[in-house]
Amino acid sequence: MKIIRYSLNPKTLPWATDADPDVRHGDWSELPAGARLLPPCAPSKIVCVGRNYAEHAKEMGAEVPAEPTIFLKPPSSLIASGDPIVYPQLTQRLDYEGELGVVMGRRARNVKSADAGAYILGYTIVNDVTARDLQRKDGQWTRGKGFDTFCPVGPYIVRRDEVDFKSLRVRTFLDGEKKQDAAIAEMIFSVDNIIAYVSAFMTLEPGDLIATGTPSGVGPMQPGSKVRVELEGIGVLENGVIAEDQT
Repeated sequence: MKIIRYSLNPKTLPWATDADPDVRHGDWSELPAGARLLPPCAPSKIVCVGRNYAEHAKEMGAEVPAEPTIFLKPPSSLIASGDPIVYPQLTQRLDYEGELGVVMGRRARNVKSADAGAYILGYTIVNDVTARDLQRKDGQWTRGKGFDTFCPVGPYIVRRDEVDFKSLRVRTFLDGEKKQDAAIAEMIFSVDNIIAYVSAFMTLEPGDLIATGTPSGVGPMQPGSKVRVELEGIGVLENGVIAEDQT
């Protein structure tokens, strides 16, 4: 099953929670014509892992971390596949970062790595959009990662037991040109270890989203760009980029 959230009201906000009366759930194959596709989960928080691939750490001029580097994105940054990424006037460098997304299915606190899989609902795709100049200027990542539209997710969730995890690769294309291509197995910290690490200090709730980090090959987008992130067996996340004055 490919789990989706959608609305028949075109004005429904992408970060609408499941408490919104317009939000509906279903399977990708049954998405009604004309429906507004929403991000497939409504997280209370979006937990992200930085520098989780050795080659990406290198291209950022950073050391390989000894433990996961954790930051948060706000739910207001969520958009669905097909929604536009807005290029803010405050930045001069807007980057794509294709990633595997993990959606929690159960409340998790102090979970052991060996038990972490039982807490996962399934997997999706994330584009951790980043205002790179602001990230570097601020010295911490909240503003550079947290603008509205900076967390495209979707198009759906594939249940954990339906994914051949060991064969997963993340590939990112900008205007049809492949920019990122790496096996999920290359992550420094595994999904299970990330859940154990995070749940040691933060309760993860059902529906919470973990963005597991991006491989090397990140780079800038421009208004008019089309970015596509693919994970074979999970799906394709596609978004265009528009200037802020076009909104």
